[in-house]
Amino acid sequence: MNKLIVDGGSPMRGEIKIQGAKNAVLPILAAAIMGDGGCVIHNCPWLRDVEKTGVVLSQLGCEWKRDGGDIYVDASDMNDCRIDERLMREMRSSIIFLGAILSVCGKAEVGLPGGCPIGLRPIDLHIKALRQMGVLVKEEHGYLNCECPRIKGADIHLDFPSVGATENIMLAAVKADGRTVITNAAREPEIADLSNFLNAMGADIRGAGTSVITINGTDRLHGAEYTVMADRIVAQTYLIAAMMTGGEVMLTGAEPQHMQAGLSVLAEMGGKIKKNSNGVYIKCDSRPRSVHILRTMPYPGFATDAQSPFVALAAIADGTSVFVENIFENRFRYADELARMGADIKVEGRSAVVRGVERLYGAHTEAYELRGGAALVLAAAAAEGRSEITGVEFIDRGYEDIEGNLSRCGIRINRVRV
Repeated sequence: MNKLIVDGGSPMRGEIKIQGAKNAVLPILAAAIMGDGGCVIHNCPWLRDVEKTGVVLSQLGCEWKRDGGDIYVDASDMNDCRIDERLMREMRSSIIFLGAILSVCGKAEVGLPGGCPIGLRPIDLHIKALRQMGVLVKEEHGYLNCECPRIKGADIHLDFPSVGATENIMLAAVKADGRTVITNAAREPEIADLSNFLNAMGADIRGAGTSVITINGTDRLHGAEYTVMADRIVAQTYLIAAMMTGGEVMLTGAEPQHMQAGLSVLAEMGGKIKKNSNGVYIKCDSRPRSVHILRTMPYPGFATDAQSPFVALAAIADGTSVFVENIFENRFRYADELARMGADIKVEGRSAVVRGVERLYGAHTEAYELRGGAALVLAAAAAEGRSEITGVEFIDRGYEDIEGNLSRCGIRINRVRV
């Protein structure tokens, strides 16, 4: 078990190369099992969730190996169609293997998923869509048992633009018999990244990144080489770190077009932002300003994954900010931990009223989930005195070497084994 020790009060100054996107690399690795031949995936971050995905690949009988930021996957000897309940409980995103395994094996058995305790994330949209595609789905003893010798294309309307459901339908549809059309599809950049990878493997997908995606089924996919997009949530986290500490940072590789909503809010709160072909730069040499009201929404709206770090920023802003969480019903659990540091946050259901204070103070806090843990790190960097953060394993699910990146930019932070 690890904890982070942070001595706050130092401005962040420097440059960070943004890692590959967690929410893109996981479905891409799942898709890699569908190719006849090896796949090479570049810009893969080394995260707990990526490591667990490697365990899933091994359990399925696939060969995989890592060399720095590159992962090689060869599914030629894949001999299993089951992901056990333990792995599914540890990493909810394993559900994305469902569509890929069905495409390869005609059947799949996966445990019901777990993940961060931020609220209900039902998979009913996944199941409903797969049934429309001719898949027989049974829930037995904590497992989903799915079977379909030949998946059939279908017209599928999603009641909510779920990222996971959109990805699972795409994976099931690329080798299906006929055409699949998804309406009200998720529009996140990670959806387009998965589509680009599948098309590089020989799939025929059009419209990814819009609300209507068309997939024409094909009999065969081949291996491919692909580079994963930059992580837009990690990028926003480091931009907020610079603002909270009164510093500046250049993020190389960051893609500003993927985080326009967040950048707009940062500018409103006083960040001086420059965007160019190399990435994004931000500077803040005065106390941040509050933001009137922020509502999390599906992309291209304000991202739910960015909510926690922005609340940390609002905690030291001049004025009162209101956050409304429209995606997950239990995403403010970290607010009590920020309150230990002197933050003034009142949570009522899915809303939080944040009254900015002049300063935060170091404290012992615990991360209960990924993005809330990142918010605690940011608050500790801006606080007066020393903070200790436990529950680091949650932060490691989405941030590669967070302490290394921050310390190289002047933040006094260390990881300690306990």
